Amino acid sequence: MKQFLLITLIVLSACQRVPDAVTLPASRVVHPEWSRNANIYEVNIRQYTPEGTFDAFAQHLDRLQEMGVDILWLMPVTPIGELNRKGTLGSYYSVKDYKGINPEFGTMEDFISLVGEIHARGMVVIIDWVANHSSWDHPWTLTNPEFYHRDADGGFVLPDPGWEDVIHLNYDNPDLWDAMIDAMTFWVRDVGVDGFRCDVAYLVPDAFWDAARAALDEIKPVFMLAEAETPGLHLEAFNTGYAWHFHHMMNRIARGEETVAGIDRYFFGDEPGETRSAQAGFLPEGSYKMYFITNHDENSWAGTEFMRMGDGVEAFAVLTATIPGTVLVYSGQEAGFDRMLAFFEKDEIDWAEFRYHDFYKKLLHLKHRNRALWNGTFGGELQRVPTSHDDRAFAFVREKDNDKVFVVLNLSDQALGLSLDGELFAGSYTELFSGEQTTLEAGAGISLEPWGYYVFHTEGSATR
Repeated sequence: MKQFLLITLIVLSACQRVPDAVTLPASRVVHPEWSRNANIYEVNIRQYTPEGTFDAFAQHLDRLQEMGVDILWLMPVTPIGELNRKGTLGSYYSVKDYKGINPEFGTMEDFISLVGEIHARGMVVIIDWVANHSSWDHPWTLTNPEFYHRDADGGFVLPDPGWEDVIHLNYDNPDLWDAMIDAMTFWVRDVGVDGFRCDVAYLVPDAFWDAARAALDEIKPVFMLAEAETPGLHLEAFNTGYAWHFHHMMNRIARGEETVAGIDRYFFGDEPGETRSAQAGFLPEGSYKMYFITNHDENSWAGTEFMRMGDGVEAFAVLTATIPGTVLVYSGQEAGFDRMLAFFEKDEIDWAEFRYHDFYKKLLHLKHRNRALWNGTFGGELQRVPTSHDDRAFAFVREKDNDKVFVVLNLSDQALGLSLDGELFAGSYTELFSGEQTTLEAGAGISLEPWGYYVFHTEGSATR
């Protein structure tokens, strides 16, 4: 089953690729002002604490605020179906009640209290939303069976052969649109959440998401994250989407199956002078791309970041946090947690140490204050700095107003002595991780250990 789901995810992400020559209109989505330099942190409530409750998770909020977290994405908080349940506790994504709370986590009052605590710390909260399918024992199966796809015998059908615990909703029925949007507005209007991460968003019609976004924005400006790389979703509905293609490419580079030339093609096109329809991979201009080295799917089905990326974990984390787009940190990532979590059982994260807390704190706080790293068109354009080893090193500059970053990465297991071409990178900087002041002149050289990295920065304008 794990292999099947992994193959499915890879195939689906590949199917969402858009030809290089496609020209996309600009996004018409209005981004909340607070999202311009925001990062995302995914919360797995079940596995976060021994108790696995909202109240227990709330004890971590001060630590996460101090680390620099902005948007807390909570995996589904709704009740889980019992009919055809997988494992002991079931999948979060088998929704039994779109307006309810999973009693495993606490009560609705507990959740509203958590939302208030998050807001009191200047952070925002989005919840996972599963619009494509429900559990087999959702009340709609009795009250509104017409909301579902049916087979020739009138039986409910799976959305995918591997998803035996859920059944496929039918968006040919306009009444389903009304019911789903009513449930989404409930969470924003009555509970106070700030938006949604939408599961397999590409399997639901774009027009539905457009209508849902319009209804939600009438209540307050929301933030919408699509588990998709489909351009049309970002014209009217979604602020940001998954960078699945880039993620799989990083895994291949880490395994030595691809060179840094793949990153150049991703950002700059296959031929000299060719440009992408949207920087950072096929989304409408103005959209945010979400980059990550791990998430709940990857951890549970494909392996931890350490299994997939080995000694390159830090280098790839730096890359995801500094290229154009927003960045995701998953539960346990700051602890260096190196174990695949069981998806359908209680399986706690080990918080014995926080060996990457300061590492991510430096990256997240730099994004807050340095305009060059802000999301979408609010940040600086990625400009490649040629080096003497462009098959193994990736160096670039981003600049916005009076802020600038120069990032140099060795994406190989060999030590490199790099000569840097041009004058784009020249200037006086502070190196993020050492704190050392340095001046780089045109023609400078840099030595890097295997999987080594530098983040040089200078700030003169941004405040948080």
